[in-house]
Amino acid sequence: MKDPAQALRDFAPTHDAFVGIDSDGCVFDTMEVKHKECFTPLFIKHFGLQAVAKYARQTWEFVNLYSRTRGINRYPALSNALNLLSERPEVSARGVQIPSSDDLDAWMVAEPRHTLTTLRTEVESRGNEALQPVLDWSLAVDGAIEEMVHGVPPFPGVRECLTRLRGRADVMVISQTPVAALQREWAEHDLAGEVAGIAGQEMGAKKDHLKFATSGKYSSSRILMVGDAPNDFTAAKSNHALFFPIVPGAEEQSWARLMGEGLDLFFNGQYAGDYEAELIREFHATLPERPSW
Repeated sequence: MKDPAQALRDFAPTHDAFVGIDSDGCVFDTMEVKHKECFTPLFIKHFGLQAVAKYARQTWEFVNLYSRTRGINRYPALSNALNLLSERPEVSARGVQIPSSDDLDAWMVAEPRHTLTTLRTEVESRGNEALQPVLDWSLAVDGAIEEMVHGVPPFPGVRECLTRLRGRADVMVISQTPVAALQREWAEHDLAGEVAGIAGQEMGAKKDHLKFATSGKYSSSRILMVGDAPNDFTAAKSNHALFFPIVPGAEEQSWARLMGEGLDLFFNGQYAGDYEAELIREFHATLPERPSW
């Protein structure tokens, strides 16, 4: 089977600058609807959490929307949520047994690519029945997202920034969303033609996307990652790239700031240093590491 990430390795620059852009919660205001209307209800349903639904919902949303783990791949997110939920005294007081993440964790250690395809292979071809509930949940989530999430336009300012980048930088979607969903959402809003490629979950982690697409092809000072989650920041810095945060809850202001000053500083070689550091400080201050409960 051909490695999906080969397309990134084969990517040939057409400009001397590269801009990677996350999708969910960054370009599109889809994080809330996907997690609150799709992921969370199916988390409760598939893992038998009805008796502690309020706490399960709060925990899932903390892990995926309101903390330093915002935007991570769904499988480590599931593990984090199960373990954090199991630690809650409210859950213990109700005598509810939270499913263990041990089998999921073992698979993630053994399998470097955490995708629906590799999970399906583990369950259906290798007979790992312990992960059947995870596979069922993941398939149900994809179905719910396809049915539920449409008609969500890009944040104000996105189109203007993409237009500004046209002819000046190679632009690529860098995301942990499955590629099919990304292609559907970018095409729905006539944005697919604004990017040189779409990298999703099947092609590896975001840091791998950036590495494969940019390594040896651009100067690090000419690579910018735009994202709304700490793993976007980590992906950028692991590749010695620059980072511009789209701050959760202040997305419109962030895009206006990128348009009004960030892009000019990037193209003029004045982005790194105090300007970037202040943006990153403000960004990290909005996302706590530990919950308040």
